Amino acid sequence: QLQLVESGGGLVQPGGSLRLSCAVSGATLDTYAFGWFRQAPGKEREGLSFMNSYGGSYGDTIEYSDSVKGRFTASRDNAMNTVFLQMNSLKPEDTAVYYCAATDQYGLAFQADEYDYWGQGTQVTVTS
Repeated sequence: QLQLVESGGGLVQPGGSLRLSCAVSGATLDTYAFGWFRQAPGKEREGLSFMNSYGGSYGDTIEYSDSVKGRFTASRDNAMNTVFLQMNSLKPEDTAVYYCAATDQYGLAFQADEYDYWGQGTQVTVTS
């Protein structure tokens, strides 16, 4: 069974950067689509980036929500079996628990309920 473990969260000042990692075990990355989501206290889970399946073989297609476009970059390293989220120009409103998620659905998946596998989450706090 696929397992996802996030790491890399922490406390950062506004304008700073963090890189989140999502270590994947139980399968190789190629056959899964991956998403990054976040959830702040009292708010619904928000989708941030969406990466297609088979990207390692055919090239990644990655789409972003408007709230992070131009600041966040998702990527995958098939050799490391890890998915990343590089977060730059962080703002206090980026404070949340961040999750990676995976689905064996072909192509891109944009909705949280399309994902079958979730990590435990990592806290990101942006404050001065």
